[in-house]
Amino acid sequence: MALPGKVKIVEVGPRDGLQNEKEFVPTDIKVALVNQLSDAGFLNIEATSFVSPKWVPQMADGTQVMEAIKRREGTIYSVLTPNMRGFEGAVAAKADEVVIFGAASEAFSQKNINCSIDESIDRFEPVARAAKEAGIRLRGSISCALGCPYQGEVPLESVVHVAQRMIALGCDEIDVADTIGVATAAQVYRVMSAVTEKVDPRLVSGHFHDTYGQALANIYASLQAGISIFHSSVAGLGGCPYAKGATGNVATEDVLYMLQGMGIETGINLDDVITTGQWISDYLQRPNASRAGKALVNKRAAVCA
Repeated sequence: MALPGKVKIVEVGPRDGLQNEKEFVPTDIKVALVNQLSDAGFLNIEATSFVSPKWVPQMADGTQVMEAIKRREGTIYSVLTPNMRGFEGAVAAKADEVVIFGAASEAFSQKNINCSIDESIDRFEPVARAAKEAGIRLRGSISCALGCPYQGEVPLESVVHVAQRMIALGCDEIDVADTIGVATAAQVYRVMSAVTEKVDPRLVSGHFHDTYGQALANIYASLQAGISIFHSSVAGLGGCPYAKGATGNVATEDVLYMLQGMGIETGINLDDVITTGQWISDYLQRPNASRAGKALVNKRAAVCA
């Protein structure tokens, strides 16, 4: 089976990665993180979110981050926007892309926002319409597409339905997210194949958490299904404050190492990402979750010694 020759990596560390940190990360560190990732060659970076600081206090400085980052020509800087107030903040901050989200799990939707899946997507219609009118890229993220902390298995038909709703809203890209990291390769292949029967595979991305160590296998299964866009987080930063059991996103360094070994082009400098991953891990005083990153940092140290 032919695999894509080129893959786009959406780096989500600055937003999805940092949002779960308990201690507030200073704005200048967030800006430095985005700038280092830009310099490494990413074509899409999820920089921050415009949500109520009451719910996600880590992202309270979204405006300041967007004002201070050094923008690289050709790179899309995305922000999460749950409502029109967030969208207005994103426009003022000159975001290149706004991200909306809906769960494929009825239980997750009811538990977190007290409404049905379809009602939750209906709430995003004003944001979607405003984004289209403003000429801003719109991305839709389908959370709990491969498993839910409340209901367990998620019906395949529900994932496809949400994907079609997102396309109808005008989304330029759709993320199929394993929010709690429970999926395995065969399941991922089935889900991605079903979604891409209804949605152009060039518009579909895979977003995998590595809770059970399956993320790289799931990315490979997605490649086999024709997917060529993936999300990852430098040093494996991340988690979801609203999804019990969710651990970090798949580490960008691990994804790049695998793709590089397969001869798949990304346009990203792996060495630069490794340096950034170790830097942010050291700053946060937490272990670097990237196995490839740690191994290559140790290899560097051995050469220097």
